[in-house]
Amino acid sequence: MASSASDPAPLIGVTTYLEQAQTGVWDVPASFLPKVYLDAVTDAGGIALLLPPQPSSPEVAAAVIARLDGLIVSGGADVDPTLYGQASHPKTGAPRVDRDAWETDLLTAAADADLPYLGICRGAQVLNVARGGSLHQHLPDLVGDERYQPGAAQFGTEAVSVEPSTALGSLVGDGVDAQVYHHQAIDAVGEGLVVTARSADGIIEAIEDPAARFGVAVQWHPEEDAEDRRIFAGLIDAAKDFARHKQER
Repeated sequence: MASSASDPAPLIGVTTYLEQAQTGVWDVPASFLPKVYLDAVTDAGGIALLLPPQPSSPEVAAAVIARLDGLIVSGGADVDPTLYGQASHPKTGAPRVDRDAWETDLLTAAADADLPYLGICRGAQVLNVARGGSLHQHLPDLVGDERYQPGAAQFGTEAVSVEPSTALGSLVGDGVDAQVYHHQAIDAVGEGLVVTARSADGIIEAIEDPAARFGVAVQWHPEEDAEDRRIFAGLIDAAKDFARHKQER
């Protein structure tokens, strides 16, 4: 059953960073998330709930997922390469084991509950690694330049071709001009996942789980485009359907 405008706004959990942060007189470890993620959720009709990294277990993650209608795993630091059986590349960032564990547990619990989820950049990589896949640790080694991460806080733009007969294709058509900021990328694809978008030089830019209610993950940053909320609208529609079916059970 399709969702309608009269459905209550769904609760969308969004994972956050945990970094040293300065504000006023304080310089402390803090959970934070760029506001563009929150704007993307609310613009599309959802309610954003922040999910900071914290001690995790399958049981804790399942309890969190049980209270949500949808999940977004946001961008951020590199995934620990030991999780896919590789030594760290010199350009790979220091591992954030707390975030890796937390987000892996959340994605696993979301899949078990058939909860709609969206991975963004790092989120796509976490999903792929959680399913047994691997990553290219430094794209300039493959493509010869830094077009996918031009500079500090500077997004690149890449034309991405999208498979039309996919959940992503149903939302954005056969291509997008994607805002990219990733020096790593999906290599071997994880179990149960399919490639749904690539750049012109063959880099995987999106994957999804065709068995999921809504299980889409993109390597670019759709939250940066305030004029195009189609991917977030797709998540919100699926979350509304999930919430309605949950109430009927």
